[in-house]
Amino acid sequence: MWEQATRIVEKITGWSRPSRDQLAGLIRQRKAHAFRFRDDGIIPNHPRWPLIVYRSVVRFPASLDPAAVLEDLFENNGWGNSWRDGIYDYVHYHSRIHEVLGIAGGAGKVQFGGKRGRTLRLKAGDVVVLPAGTGHQCLSSSADFSVVGAYPPGPPVEITRATPRNHERALKTIPNVKLPKTDPVLGADGPLVRLWNSSGVPVI
Repeated sequence: MWEQATRIVEKITGWSRPSRDQLAGLIRQRKAHAFRFRDDGIIPNHPRWPLIVYRSVVRFPASLDPAAVLEDLFENNGWGNSWRDGIYDYVHYHSRIHEVLGIAGGAGKVQFGGKRGRTLRLKAGDVVVLPAGTGHQCLSSSADFSVVGAYPPGPPVEITRATPRNHERALKTIPNVKLPKTDPVLGADGPLVRLWNSSGVPVI
């Protein structure tokens, strides 16, 4: 069913999925920007690991489906269970698993870490990796804002709202979420594991 739907989309748009060789050539070398957020009493964030932002790290040739590029990139690096959508307009987090968000189209203003965190303008080609507990909320976006999300191996994804009771529960589950084996963008040699093994990122 999914393959049939994919073929229909490809026929209508002229887009296709990237080959493995093509995919490798679509990744730019970019600095990993890291932001670590404090627990604000309602959004736990992660006690040690920072949010990681890659700016314009993925190229989208006109012949390829941007969402498919991101899906295949994440899957090849061990992050699966992907979806295509936007980002919820209410603050939420995931207390049992990490998440990667790749921007496939348009632009959006997204707040990370809660009200005391950081608001970033994201555009097509940007990728953000959120350690478990990181609050996120879309504040505004263009009509064509499109996001692909994915996850490392782990439990099913849950949407956790910002409530005192959920915060109390999350403080027990977040520290138990394991370090991923790979960076969803740059694989086993990417900086994610190094950055998440380090405590050198200042807290905002």
